[in-house]
Amino acid sequence: MAKELLEGNRAFAEAAIRAGCEAYFGYPITPQTEALEHMAARMPEIGRVFLQAESEVAAVNMVYGAACAGVRVMTSSSSPGVSLMMEGLSYIAGSEVPVVLVDIMRGGPGLGNIAPSQGDYNQMVKGGGHGDYRPIVLAPATVQELIDMTYEAFDLAEKYRCIVVILADGNLGQMMEPAELPPMRPVRAAAERPAWALTGARGRKPNIISSIYIDPVKEEIFNQHLQAKQREIEAHEVRAREIQLEDAEIGVVAFGTSGRIAYSAIQAARAEGIRAGLLRPISLYPFPYDHVRRLADRVRSILVVEMNAGQMLEDVRLGALGRVPIHFYGRMGGMTPMPDEVLEEIRKLHAGIPTGV
Repeated sequence: MAKELLEGNRAFAEAAIRAGCEAYFGYPITPQTEALEHMAARMPEIGRVFLQAESEVAAVNMVYGAACAGVRVMTSSSSPGVSLMMEGLSYIAGSEVPVVLVDIMRGGPGLGNIAPSQGDYNQMVKGGGHGDYRPIVLAPATVQELIDMTYEAFDLAEKYRCIVVILADGNLGQMMEPAELPPMRPVRAAAERPAWALTGARGRKPNIISSIYIDPVKEEIFNQHLQAKQREIEAHEVRAREIQLEDAEIGVVAFGTSGRIAYSAIQAARAEGIRAGLLRPISLYPFPYDHVRRLADRVRSILVVEMNAGQMLEDVRLGALGRVPIHFYGRMGGMTPMPDEVLEEIRKLHAGIPTGV
């Protein structure tokens, strides 16, 4: 298929449709409202379910209900809206039903603004809602990756019966880039829905989906089951991209839009004779700790770049295990770092001037 000039928000919405998404529930919030608008137009015209809920709290509980019926279901929102969904997401995790969530992050905390940020890292990567659970979290850096990850997210959610989060920001949601949309998959027939789904108990014992375990012993057994599933995800779903690290003396670690910006900065650094390279985590959970560990063994310093106060920084430190000095450069509140800012931090490290933390 030929590439088209696509806006990020509408692109991931169309990718979800082509992945067989049968139902979308959401509430408008900038900077991802175009996704909801796209779903509002497209889903009814092809006979699928679209509903604008009265709030994000209502939307996530509608998602929960549809997921229990075994349908492919998605919601999308932005930072304050996702915060409102946290209780529902914990119920979904505790019920082991597959759900896809796209979070197009904006400035915060609080109501903040509509400018791009990466301030939802801790909320999404560390679980967010109450209890010991972790969603799979994928961080695209281009519109094409946003499309591809959304398309794949439904398969991952069903494979592990878990929440899959696509974590992007307002830059990616609003930008337009040439990208290729995937083929249209047919919607799964009702008879082909998973055996655990609530589809009507005609001729079989009823299925029960619940997240309540009154007996602490049973609750612990269930939690042990969840942790075993997390270990399986960690063993098979780690994703990262390494760029020009073979001879690098300075390693930059950045995800999403920050990774994209850092890529431009390391190219400029290379042009000045500074051997810089980039590690871009793609799966934020499971985090690529082994990639960071190998990076720490080959470079003399690491620079972490984020559009927040240093939320991924803690995971990079855990991966490096104190092997190498780690420095940080971040912009907050909806400010996007520019390549020349990151380049200046790389120059300082090259010259032996401490920077950041």
